[in-house]
Amino acid sequence: MSDNETDDALRSRFTDWLREYYPEKWRDPLSLRLRGPAEKTWLALLFEHGWRAPGWPREHGGLGYSLQQQLIYHDVLAQHGTARFIDFGGTLLGPTLIRFGTPAQKARHLPPILRGEALWCQGYSEPNAGSDLASLSLQAIPTRDAEGDGFILNGSKIWTTQADSADWIFLLARTAKTERPQDGISFFLADMKTPGITVRPIVNLEGEDEFSQVFFDNVRIPADALVHEVNKGWTVARSLLGVERIVNGNPHLSKKALVVLDTLARATGQQNVPAFRLARAQLACELHNAQALYAQICDAAIRGDAAPEQFSMMKVVSSELFQRVADALIQFGQGHAGQKDAMPYDGSTIDLHQIYMLSRPATIYSGSSEVQRNIIARSVLG
Repeated sequence: MSDNETDDALRSRFTDWLREYYPEKWRDPLSLRLRGPAEKTWLALLFEHGWRAPGWPREHGGLGYSLQQQLIYHDVLAQHGTARFIDFGGTLLGPTLIRFGTPAQKARHLPPILRGEALWCQGYSEPNAGSDLASLSLQAIPTRDAEGDGFILNGSKIWTTQADSADWIFLLARTAKTERPQDGISFFLADMKTPGITVRPIVNLEGEDEFSQVFFDNVRIPADALVHEVNKGWTVARSLLGVERIVNGNPHLSKKALVVLDTLARATGQQNVPAFRLARAQLACELHNAQALYAQICDAAIRGDAAPEQFSMMKVVSSELFQRVADALIQFGQGHAGQKDAMPYDGSTIDLHQIYMLSRPATIYSGSSEVQRNIIARSVLG
């Protein structure tokens, strides 16, 4: 990429590359999420062809894209219909280490993330500390023994996405009891193979086990596993969550689901039924508004003018719209609406149950709608 490449040229070049190299079997953004070896293969392919880490600075091996270019990059992925993939290391931890990590931490962890060799999971939520993250209780006690200085971790994390296939985990742990709970939290890195770490998958209603509970039983981690400063982990966490919110505010899943709804209507002869036309028109208007809001907030973010509550608005609008489109799929799914497996619809195969189940947690992850509305109320309404 040249420094003076236009946005249109970038879009065209990335689109052409995806058409040539992206595996056709993975073009399923609603039903497929790449995990484990498949995700490593995809990340390694991006790295090999020079498309890895659009938001990382070039001096750290990334593409050094501006926010506008990063949004184009992700929009091209969505338009091509690529499968979902988490990439906690590339999208969340990498930028965090670049900002807060030591030179040794960057040298050790950034290259394996770039090459797709190390997958990371995020240890934030706990059984009694989900959206109220400041109340977490996993303990990190300083220790000094024959191995040197370090910390002993005891407690558990829950709803840890893809912990069963992750090589490393970044987590928040309590290192002090303070009047303001956020002040006693620190940010750590841990190898998932460390003795004392146990991963227990949680099977959801879809029958998938992407979530796990991770137990820490006298887990010893070295002193250099600490990122930034002791008791300053909340600062690191807030920075990390800011990156996540703008990605999850993109209404592309709603757009894909609306295409499925149109396919369903044609296959079942409902496209001219008044009830369907009314519901479809309402959802199309809502999608148009969601896309306009996303574009407006992204434009503000590019200028550096976006406020935190705007990302909350975007997250609420996008995730709740996705659920309404999924509800419409069930409503017009006729006799197949309650069946679990994918069903044939006049040449098309649609898994209504899977799309519906995918939409349910959208209003929970990355901050529940209730919490986002509290943020909006405090910041906008006072």
